[in-house]
Amino acid sequence: MTWLTWRQYRFQLYVAAALLAAFAAVIVINGRQVATQLRNAAASCQAGHGCVNYGGGGLFMGSRVIGFMVIATLAAPLLFGLFWGAPLVAGEIESGTVQFAWTQGITRRHWLAVKAGWLMLASAVWGAAIAVLVTWWYSPGYAYGFNRFDPGHFDLLDLVPVGYAVFATALGICTGALLRRTLPAMAVTLGGFIAVRAVITFWLRSHYMSAVTTYYSVTSGNGPRGAFWQFASGVIGPNGQQLPQPNNMPYVDGIPQTYLPGACSNLPGSGAGHPTPACVQALSRFRSFITYQPADRFWTFQGIETGVFVLLSAVLLAVTAVVLVRRDA
Repeated sequence: MTWLTWRQYRFQLYVAAALLAAFAAVIVINGRQVATQLRNAAASCQAGHGCVNYGGGGLFMGSRVIGFMVIATLAAPLLFGLFWGAPLVAGEIESGTVQFAWTQGITRRHWLAVKAGWLMLASAVWGAAIAVLVTWWYSPGYAYGFNRFDPGHFDLLDLVPVGYAVFATALGICTGALLRRTLPAMAVTLGGFIAVRAVITFWLRSHYMSAVTTYYSVTSGNGPRGAFWQFASGVIGPNGQQLPQPNNMPYVDGIPQTYLPGACSNLPGSGAGHPTPACVQALSRFRSFITYQPADRFWTFQGIETGVFVLLSAVLLAVTAVVLVRRDA
């Protein structure tokens, strides 16, 4: 069965290996250039020749073309599901080869276990290789304020691309077994993968762990450190009520002008550069707050999300096994 699986998928594996090699070459060359640029920028800043803020550069810090290429790796796991997973069962049924394969000494369960197992392993390896390259390319930016918790970054780095690749392959295998046609299975795999990813990214991920809310004096500025994931922020007045956001009105330390205490009536706009001691004392009754996921939870979130997709993959494969055992060829 292993030899047969290799024979059936060797062309797809050759193409995937060639694309991965080309991607690796581009990423390594550009990654070294980006690292050099960031080191030179840091050295120039320390020497007093002007500092460049790369914190907003994100995935385009080296080249827009390379940046778009990195973003495109979000779709790599889906390709495994479309071109490896969906045809596994559906393609065999359409071609009629199941009439031979499922009537020999090898049981359907063994047939599925070997073929699906090798494809799942291959997709995990390719997903891990892509993730390693992207994470390495992106790593020099961590020291310049890049936030790994951002959705466009979190989904590309470290562990989760492996979970996405395994899930996409399992989803393709399951839809192929249920629909028994390759093209409809590919369409459902496409829609299902995007839907599940969207639900987890925009609704479930933020609830993996309870968010932390930190309060601190508006005059101290002692907020959380590191590349945290912020959900909400604002100012609490002396009466415990959250103040409205300043928007376009004048404000001091996040407090709109209309809510400033009387001791600060000369601020803002009176020409005074600093609040008086009485004003500082009055402002100490106001508290800033921020609700966020701390930076040190990044790896915990990575592990949780990867586990979620691996568990979903196991469920899909179990459904596939039940369908193949109970359904006539």
